[in-house]
Amino acid sequence: MQIDIGISEHHRRDIVDGLSRLLADTYTLYLKTHNFHWNVTGPMFQTLHLMFETQYTELAQAVDVIAERIRALGSPAPGTYSMFAALTSIQEPDGVPAAQEMIRQLVADQETVARNARAMFKAVDAAGDESTADLLTQRMQVHEKTAWMLRSLLEEK
Repeated sequence: MQIDIGISEHHRRDIVDGLSRLLADTYTLYLKTHNFHWNVTGPMFQTLHLMFETQYTELAQAVDVIAERIRALGSPAPGTYSMFAALTSIQEPDGVPAAQEMIRQLVADQETVARNARAMFKAVDAAGDESTADLLTQRMQVHEKTAWMLRSLLEEK
């Protein structure tokens, strides 16, 4: 069935490509954050364990929103580990890093997702896709704030 929502098929394809990468980044960051939640140790255990839980819970909700936007634009959403691995720019950790390294990696990853979301605006603006623009703005706000909160744990007094 043809889709007539005021966004051309060409523009929808470009946006879906970007959203698919955003979905893969978000899911991979969810998995990494959940892994760190399970495996963090050290004097900041309680703080980080709870913080990581809050973060992976938010990411779990975000993947659904992103996937549903892809579906609303008329495309199937990627949904397998192999698809995510091919699309993501988030690196998996080697082994179980120390708590401070977990924080450093998550700061970099949150910033990466924010940059990747921001990079989509050219295609979204060209299509006049305000719905995706709103989604991207919300995602960038979350990732930028989360990066700031994590970064603050690394600051020396």
